[in-house]
Amino acid sequence: MSDIPKIPRTRGAKNAPPAPPEQDFPEEFSTQDKAVSEKHRFPCPACGSDLRFSADKGDLMCDHCGHVEHVSAVGRDQWGNALRELDYEAAQRNQVPSDEIVEIRSAHCDSCGADIEMSQMEQAKECPFCASPIVTDTGSHRQLKPQALLPFKLDERSAHKKMSDWLGRLWFAPNGLKEYARKGRKMTGIYVPYWTYDADTRSRYSGQRGDDYYTTHTRVVDGERRTERVRKTRWTRVSGRVARQFDDVLVLASDSLPRDYTDALEPWDLGELVPYEPRYLAGYAAEGYSVELEGGFTIARQKMDAVIATDIRRDIGGDHQRISTVDTAVSEVTFKHILLPIWMAAYKFRGKSYRFVVNARTGEVKGERPWSAWKIAFAAFLVALLIGGFLYLNQMQ
Repeated sequence: MSDIPKIPRTRGAKNAPPAPPEQDFPEEFSTQDKAVSEKHRFPCPACGSDLRFSADKGDLMCDHCGHVEHVSAVGRDQWGNALRELDYEAAQRNQVPSDEIVEIRSAHCDSCGADIEMSQMEQAKECPFCASPIVTDTGSHRQLKPQALLPFKLDERSAHKKMSDWLGRLWFAPNGLKEYARKGRKMTGIYVPYWTYDADTRSRYSGQRGDDYYTTHTRVVDGERRTERVRKTRWTRVSGRVARQFDDVLVLASDSLPRDYTDALEPWDLGELVPYEPRYLAGYAAEGYSVELEGGFTIARQKMDAVIATDIRRDIGGDHQRISTVDTAVSEVTFKHILLPIWMAAYKFRGKSYRFVVNARTGEVKGERPWSAWKIAFAAFLVALLIGGFLYLNQMQ
């Protein structure tokens, strides 16, 4: 099959002229492109305005007339399983079912590398990750569609307060940035792409086990005999096997945000994942994945190996452990492409960009820590003053 995630994404010519006013779509887009665009737009049946997914209500709402439509999680199989795992090896053999592929159009930000999904009528916008202006191309590309997502749970006002409170606890942050963030523009709600991997692992290892023991030594210090206990370690060679089943090893499928940012937003309540439904995306941006399936699994293996090493140390036992070799067999690998919600703020303050992200489920905040030069200098002056005063009082005494 040709519709597989490893196909290079092809793009059309940049800065193509906009469509004439009487056309609904540019001529370059196919009928399939139009269907995708319409699928993500949900007009209100009462007034025709666009509906949006309300984080606090959990339903589609119309801000113009107040109409509400319930969003139900669909896509369960005949056994009631909400989520579908895909076979990793089948994907490597280009055997992904065609109904798992979707054609999307996105804007690429040259500043931070983000790929933001766009509607077919949008031609330019600002990158929510770095606040840089970006212009779309007029091409489309195929990607694996998400199997599941976590809906937004915090609204923009709540997320903004979380961010402001977080900034308020940073004493060395510039006051101007704090005020700018509190009174600045609204935050952007974004669905960020992730891979999750399941796998069965069986590992054979060799190493050494260290057991502590004590000996008693007597020595003379300043004419006095002193008895001391000295700890020593006895090392013995060991080998063994450990096994572990991994479930939902989470890997960020994007390079637009530093991984320490997104890692700081964990844990995610993955038990609340719902099958992918485009209605949840109404009113929010969505980022396409830029880390391909194989690259994501490489990162997942690093996480698995760290857990396996912990299992081996526990299996070796003793007071200390040394691991010499590990041979791990991995089988039954499956994966999902999921979307997780964050609120994003990108501010430019005195020529420098600052980014802040909020977990739209738990309210956990992470961002680039800003520093105020005068606050640091003032703190250093106070410390020097206190030390000087302490030394002066000692001299007076």
